[in-house]
Amino acid sequence: MYEYRPPLRDYRFVLHEVLKLQEETGIAGYAELTPDFTGSVLEEAGRIAREVLQPLNAVGDAQGCRLGEDGEVTTPEGFRAAYDMLREGGWPALECDPDYGGQGLPSVLGLAVGTLNSAANMAFMMYHGLTHSAYKALHAHGTEAQKRTYLPPLASGAWMGTMNLTEPQCGTDLGLITTRAEPGSEGAWSITGQKIWISSGEHDLAENIVHLVLARTPGAPAGTRGLSMFVVPKFLPDAEGRPGARNAVRCTGVERKMGLHGSATCAMAYDGATGWLVGEETKGLRNMFTMMNEARLLVGMQGLAVAQAASDQAVQFARERLQGRAVTGAQNPDGPADPIIVHADVRRMLLEQKAFTEGGTGFLSWVAMLNDAEHRHTDAAERERAADMVALLTPVVKGFLTDEGFRSATVAQQVLGGAGYVRDAGVEQLVRDVRIAMVYEGTTGVQALDLVGRKLGLKGGKPIMTFFDYVKGYIRDNEDDLHLAHQFLGPLKEASKDLQRAAMFFMQAGMKNPNAALAGAVDFLHLFGHVCMALVWSRMAKAASAALAEGTEDTAYYEAKLATGRFYMSRVLPATKLHLARIETGAEPVMDLPAASF
Repeated sequence: MYEYRPPLRDYRFVLHEVLKLQEETGIAGYAELTPDFTGSVLEEAGRIAREVLQPLNAVGDAQGCRLGEDGEVTTPEGFRAAYDMLREGGWPALECDPDYGGQGLPSVLGLAVGTLNSAANMAFMMYHGLTHSAYKALHAHGTEAQKRTYLPPLASGAWMGTMNLTEPQCGTDLGLITTRAEPGSEGAWSITGQKIWISSGEHDLAENIVHLVLARTPGAPAGTRGLSMFVVPKFLPDAEGRPGARNAVRCTGVERKMGLHGSATCAMAYDGATGWLVGEETKGLRNMFTMMNEARLLVGMQGLAVAQAASDQAVQFARERLQGRAVTGAQNPDGPADPIIVHADVRRMLLEQKAFTEGGTGFLSWVAMLNDAEHRHTDAAERERAADMVALLTPVVKGFLTDEGFRSATVAQQVLGGAGYVRDAGVEQLVRDVRIAMVYEGTTGVQALDLVGRKLGLKGGKPIMTFFDYVKGYIRDNEDDLHLAHQFLGPLKEASKDLQRAAMFFMQAGMKNPNAALAGAVDFLHLFGHVCMALVWSRMAKAASAALAEGTEDTAYYEAKLATGRFYMSRVLPATKLHLARIETGAEPVMDLPAASF
C-alpha cells in the first residue's frame, strides 16, 4: 500500500540554501523563518498529510458528497474529524493577520504547507483553499465592520468561504452575469440569481459559509464594468457575531465530476438572500481579482502537489516491481527479474517527474517569496518591483504547473503500467483529480491570453524587462563558475533568448494581426515556464555545488540534485525551441481552415 512521503528535505534545501530566507532582512517576518522553525512546522504538516489526510483520499473519492432533501451536504466519512483537528492545531490561521486572530506567517511557508497537504488529499484541501482566498479578498476590500465580523471566524476555520462567479450562461465571460442585487434596508442588499460550479458551496465542515458573490446592481453598466461584490453568509451573523437566522441561499445540486469527488461542487440558488456590498459599487470584478489571483497561485500549487504525490508513488513502484533484466546485465541476480527502475525508459520517465517536481518546488517558492515582498518589504520600490513580477508570473504558475502537473500524473500511470489504470493503486485518482486544475480559475488558454494580452504590455513592458534583466544579471554574476556556466548558464541563456525572440515576434506581428500573437499564446506560456524552471535549476545547482565544495555528510543528495538539474537542462529545456518555432508560424496555420470545415 502506497504511503505518501513528504519532500521535507527538498523544502529545507530550497528555503534555506537557495532562497536563503533567514538572510533576507527586507521582508518582515523572514528573520523568524530559521531552519529549525520552518523545519518543525513542515515536519508536523507532513505528518498530518501522511497520517491523516492521505488515508482519507481514497475514502473521499469512493464516497463523494451527498446532498440531502433539505439542501444540506454531507462530506465523506472522516473529513469533519480531520478538519476539526486542523482547526484545533491553528492551521487555517497560519498566514492570517494577527489583528484578526491569525498567526501572521509569510506566504512562502503557508504555500509549502498547502502543497504537502494537497499532495496528500487535494479534494479535502479545496475547502480550506477557497476560505483562504475569501479571507484575502475581505481583508483587502471589506469595511472595518466587515473585517471584524468575518475575518476572525474565517481565520480560525470556524467559518469557511467561497467564490461565486459562474452562472449557467457564463463562465469565462463574466460580463454575461445576470444575478441581481437590489437595495434593501440598513445598507443591506437583496441578492437573487443562480450560480453553478461553486466549490465548497455547501458542506458540514463549518458552522457558517461565507459566500462572495458577483451581482449586478440596478442601472449598472453592461458587461464586467457593472459588477459588484457582495458578502452573503449562509447564516446571518447576530449581534454577537455568531451564526443567526438562515439566509435565503441554498444548494440545489452537487455536481457529478470526473474527479475531486470529496470536494462539494455546488449549484447555488439565491432567492432574495441578504448580502452586503464589499468595496465600491461596480468595482466587484476588480475586487474579485484579489481572490482570483490568490486562487490561481493555489491552483498552480495543486498541480505541483499532485505531481509530487504521483512521482513519489512511481518511484516506490519502480523500485519494487520486478520485470525483465537490465540490458547491461542482471542487477538483481538472486531474484526472478530486475526492478524496472534499471530500465532506461523508466528512468527517463522518473527523471522527467523528478526534474519537474523539484524545479517546480523552487519556482513556486520563489514566486511565494516575491508575493511576500509585495506585501511585506520595508522598501516601497521593492514592493512595487515584486508586485510587477507576481502579476507577470501568476499566469505562468497557474498554466505551466497545472499542465505539467497533469502530465506528470499520467507519466506515473505509464510507469505503473496496468496498475496505474486500476483504482486500487490510487494513481488513476490523482490523474482524475488534478485534471480540473487546468480548467478552473481560468483555463490554460485564458492564462496564456492574460499573459500575452495584458501582462507583456503591463506598465509599458516593465515587468517582463525586469525579468529579463534578472536573468541576465544572474548569468553575468556567475559566469566565472565554468562548471555552472557550461552545464546550466549556457542553456539558460539560450532559452532566455528564445523567450525574448518570441516576445519580440508578438510585439511586431501582433500589432498587424492580433491572432498572430494569440495563436501562439499557450506556447509562449510554456516557453516562459521552462525559462523560469531553468533559472531556478541554475540557482539550485549553484547551491548544491557550494554545499559539496564546503564539505557535507549529505553528498548523495547534492550530487543527485546536480544530476537532475543537468537532465532538465539537456533533455527538457530544449522544448523552448519547439515552442518558439510554433509561435513564429503566426496565425495562418491556426486560422486558415474555415469554421465550417471542422
